Amino acid sequence: MVFEGSSVAISHTGKVRSNNQDSGYSGSNLFVVADGMGGHAGGDVASSIAVHRLRELDSPFTTTAEAERALQEAITSTATLLIDTVAERPELAGMGTTVSALDMVDDYAVIAHIGDSRIYLYRDDALTQITTDHTFVQRLVDSGRITPEEARYHPRRSVLMRVLGDMDPDPEIDTFIMPTQPGDRWLLCSDGLCGVVDDAHTGKVLSNHLPPGRTADLLLKQALDAGAPDNVTIVIVDVGGSHPMFSGTPTIVGSASNPQGIEVPAARPGRTSWLHPNRGAANEPSHFEPAPEFLEELIEEDRRRARRRRVWWIVGFVVVIGALLAAALGAYSWTQTRYFVGADDNSVVIYRGIQQDLGPIPLSTPYHDTGILLADLPFYQRLAVQETISARSLADAQAIVASLGGGGSP
Repeated sequence: MVFEGSSVAISHTGKVRSNNQDSGYSGSNLFVVADGMGGHAGGDVASSIAVHRLRELDSPFTTTAEAERALQEAITSTATLLIDTVAERPELAGMGTTVSALDMVDDYAVIAHIGDSRIYLYRDDALTQITTDHTFVQRLVDSGRITPEEARYHPRRSVLMRVLGDMDPDPEIDTFIMPTQPGDRWLLCSDGLCGVVDDAHTGKVLSNHLPPGRTADLLLKQALDAGAPDNVTIVIVDVGGSHPMFSGTPTIVGSASNPQGIEVPAARPGRTSWLHPNRGAANEPSHFEPAPEFLEELIEEDRRRARRRRVWWIVGFVVVIGALLAAALGAYSWTQTRYFVGADDNSVVIYRGIQQDLGPIPLSTPYHDTGILLADLPFYQRLAVQETISARSLADAQAIVASLGGGGSP
């Protein structure tokens, strides 16, 4: 059964990089985003090879199981193609690519995924991330060691744990099948979009229910407005809905759209892998897969960062508490320089402190009981004493007591 809906694919170099290592594909049933890595040439080649291999599957499948198996086999065979390419051109060692693919079969979406490109589903005005990033920071999030918000700014957010590359002929690929329905909107994107535009802003754009082409343009604009430090590739797929069915030839974008895209450029001196590049910052790899021994160092480094965060949090907490205590002590010390005249039971008393209390804590104490009985005072003086009379100093308080009839000095 041919997929009924509308779709679009766009790709942009971004504002920092000098070339586009992403590739994207929007066909009649198949939709793919691949984010290449491995340097100026290697990333172009890897993502191009992946898209051109997968586009061969863009035809109706009889069952979802058949489509799932075909995606798995095609992605695995792409790894073999990458290995063969590096065997012919050893200077490209270390190249690789992410792959996020969506194949529509009747009322189901068949998904295959490896790396940190993403597939989202927008349904009933809610955006849901369907794929799981195969990254170091995602493992930290899954284990509860950091929050998703911390993951967005983690210094190792670009470290991939799984990728389609030239080192593993049998990559571990996530595949699964989901029911879909008219009105669903699927979004496939490289981390050039989801790495700089958060899900809330992406969902807001999708909520406008504009045609796929207009929606993709708005998402790209958000990435560019945020600086677009990486290539940005977006594929949007609408299932049924109000937009007309996409017609025409399949769309290929990014490096795979270049007729020469899968040709390997001449080697650059001194570059052997993306771990030790020898090129300008604009062509630095956006992400890489660590060697096993390097992973342990990454984990230990994250433990050190976590310990430093705890130490600084404790230090900050102690400093804040110390400052609050110092301020409270200073305020209390100031109150003990103040005096007022008041009543205690049936006599006139000079108090040290201020008339207010801090909850259950009194901010004044009796300083001198004058021995003057309230009953001996005229009514207006007795009332004034009972309501307390403020004094500028101890001498002033003593003078006030003297004016009441003596007993002002302790």
